[in-house]
Amino acid sequence: MAFTLYSLLQAALLCVNATAVLHEEGFLKNSGWGRDQGIGRFREETGIKPQLMNLIQSVRTVMRVPLIIVNSVVILLLLLFG
Repeated sequence: MAFTLYSLLQAALLCVNATAVLHEEGFLKNSGWGRDQGIGRFREETGIKPQLMNLIQSVRTVMRVPLIIVNSVVILLLLLFG
């Protein structure tokens, strides 16, 4: 199998899919990566862990509909062209 731009894009799509399906209560809280829902918390946390949690939450919120469309296109391409 050759390393092509399509395979690189497909790997990126798989990583975004993996990020989108992480369940907060089922997986993230058990591994210590749950988001604390503190009321009235206004300070901005710096560090890699809060930024990654922000990224995961953003991907789950914003990329839901585009991921459905892109996954459908990729599936159709794989069915048509193998």
